[in-house]
Amino acid sequence: MELDLSGKVALITGSSRGIGRAIAEALHAEGCRVALNGRNAKDVEIASASCSGSLAIAGDVTDPDDARRVVTEVVGKFGGLDILVCNVGSGRAALPGNETPEEWKRVFSLNLWSTTNTVEAARGALEASKGAIVCVSSICGLEVVPGAPVVYSAAKAALHAYVKGIARPLGKLGVRINAVAPGNILFEGSVWSRKLAEDADSVHAMLERDVALSRLGTPGEIADLVAYLASPRAGFATGCIWTLDGGQVRS
Repeated sequence: MELDLSGKVALITGSSRGIGRAIAEALHAEGCRVALNGRNAKDVEIASASCSGSLAIAGDVTDPDDARRVVTEVVGKFGGLDILVCNVGSGRAALPGNETPEEWKRVFSLNLWSTTNTVEAARGALEASKGAIVCVSSICGLEVVPGAPVVYSAAKAALHAYVKGIARPLGKLGVRINAVAPGNILFEGSVWSRKLAEDADSVHAMLERDVALSRLGTPGEIADLVAYLASPRAGFATGCIWTLDGGQVRS
């Protein structure tokens, strides 16, 4: 399917590795001019090398001022912004029952405020282009996943509420927003890479028990859905949480 993305400007936060990097590469392959972002300048530079003509911007979008700086740099370099992908997040958090006030702040900062900061920073540019936003979330925000950190699950549930709630005011500006909720995704350095190395039998048993397709997903599979949602082909889609988990969630 032709996605009609050639020449569009896309900013992907948290794109130095894993899902975010795969999204940047997928959008670049569709003809987008892409800007990659992450907190570590060297990592972002390395990732951007796989996307010729891309922009690498180091910055911490959990800080509102830094989020505004990142967006301003993209608009200044490329002349506008058509697509915003909010991918900053992490499921590494305190185990259930071990939360602290500091941990709640840290995890919400990564998994919610990084998105709200960047969306607010990009609102004007996206209104001008009638653009699209895609947020990368998790199935942990949809239902209880045994063993998943409570604070992480709560932050992703809050992200889903934000996407659904902000869709109407953004829609009045001609801007669409959706979220993708991945299941278990394998890439180098991911939690599933570590778990496979530690106890592959337990991972395979979980997949057979809990996942209809009995396997882990790939960053490329998430990237393909994100590219579609960012494209004009999904022009009637907004305020939705798109699950991509191999058939794991029950609700």
